[in-house]
Amino acid sequence: MVETSGPAKTLAKPAFDRHRHTQPGKKPAYPPTDGEEIRLRLPKRHEGEMFATVIEQKGGSRMTVQSEDGKERLCRIPGRIRQRLWVKDGDYLIIKPWEVEGDSKWDFGYRYTNVQVEALRRRGFLKM
Repeated sequence: MVETSGPAKTLAKPAFDRHRHTQPGKKPAYPPTDGEEIRLRLPKRHEGEMFATVIEQKGGSRMTVQSEDGKERLCRIPGRIRQRLWVKDGDYLIIKPWEVEGDSKWDFGYRYTNVQVEALRRRGFLKM
């Protein structure tokens, strides 16, 4: 038989702290509470940027989007962003025009989260 010397030790769990459950150097990804304000990136109108919604994925980092002026446009995700970001149908984006063929072909600029989309609607920026 195996003999043990004394009772087994139990480790006490620390109280839940939302700031401890993140990677070092990262802020927690919790939506803000009622009193907090969300900072949002808005389109730079002087550079031709505008809001758009993803309609269909085409493959090869291309997609069809419907911009806020009602037109359907071909949009692509640039190579520097392609591996870091996942875009799904129905996501809200900021798109920017190409230098050449700027009316029909656009580049991806920024993707909004669901919390950010709700904040844009509350503030009246998003009318789509």
